[in-house]
Amino acid sequence: MLTPPTLTETTLDLPLYARGKVRDIYEVPSGPDSSGGDKLLIVATDRISAFDVVLPTGIPDKGLVLTQLSAFWFEKTGDIVPNHFIRVVDSTRVEGVPVELPPELIGRAMLVHKAQRLDVECIVRGYAVLGSAGWAEYHESGAISGVKLPRGLKEAQELFEPIFTPTTKAEEGHDENITFDQASELVGERAANAMALRSLAVYRFARDYARERGIIIGDTKFEFGWLRAEGDSASGGDDEVILIDEALTPDSSRFWPADQYKTGQPQPSFDKQYVRDYLTQTGWDRRPPAPQLPADVAARTGEKYCEAFHRLTGRELVRP
Repeated sequence: MLTPPTLTETTLDLPLYARGKVRDIYEVPSGPDSSGGDKLLIVATDRISAFDVVLPTGIPDKGLVLTQLSAFWFEKTGDIVPNHFIRVVDSTRVEGVPVELPPELIGRAMLVHKAQRLDVECIVRGYAVLGSAGWAEYHESGAISGVKLPRGLKEAQELFEPIFTPTTKAEEGHDENITFDQASELVGERAANAMALRSLAVYRFARDYARERGIIIGDTKFEFGWLRAEGDSASGGDDEVILIDEALTPDSSRFWPADQYKTGQPQPSFDKQYVRDYLTQTGWDRRPPAPQLPADVAARTGEKYCEAFHRLTGRELVRP
């Protein structure tokens, strides 16, 4: 079977709103004068990052999985937590988008409501996978992000209850663990409360759903933003804290095969841990520039992403 081509950068005839490590985000003008509207077009490329560095090698099918799996979860959980999702691009002509889109965006781009991002990463941990800094914090204080944990936890041990452990959202470098009170200082108490409650609600739903399909979700990361009430310019009133960006993908979550789960050790996975493990074995110092991935490593990573998609959704990927 031929490896599908990868898409690592896009250039559209729309105003570029932001270019992240993986996603290219465009404004969708509301009028003929190209003025900014209330919607965005989010394109998930096949770029992949590890240790906060974007790699030069694209991952086959990755953008398709990220977009279509996020859309699946947005639709599944929309009655639990409001989100920004409108539709996945399934044609070169999309209602509300004033330009014709290239065919390679089919299945990898989504139209969403524009929201003002809240600059806190919302981490929910259902299992003790804390990372080196997290384990150091736990061994020193018995807590992570101010949340007290039982003594004697083992690697990948299931926690009695999922915990909300926010971090900063760094434009460059590493995110830092913060407490809930610190998150409240950054975004306000109302937003922090909404993010914590809604992150936990979506995680619990997805955890139980995934377990029935043979996948353990070890942890996950969410982002939220203010969806402004029409005609309002300040947070409060009828403004809503909604789920944005992506949801429960192999980029933002740890997915483990349930039939191979064992505590006290790293887990086999359907996420980008496979790439992290390969890069660690090469001896790379985690500083730019990142090394190229061998073709077989990139292909195997894409296969893992697709396996997670198939198991969770029961669907085949929509391809251009």
